[in-house]
Amino acid sequence: MNISESAGRLKVMIEQAIEDHKITRAEYDKILHIATEDGHIDQYEQALLSQLQEMIHNKEVKMVP
Repeated sequence: MNISESAGRLKVMIEQAIEDHKITRAEYDKILHIATEDGHIDQYEQALLSQLQEMIHNKEVKMVP
């Protein structure tokens, strides 16, 4: 499966948040910007965003100031 350039950048940012177990609001906003910058959220991007949201909800990744 070919992934878009934005999905690749999104993956890197989300993996960093998972590795750090934390994410700032600015990083989260940047992730959302990357996902929507081309006007389309593909299936891969949606899966990444869902994974991050679930990890934030389960407190596996903590939202920090």
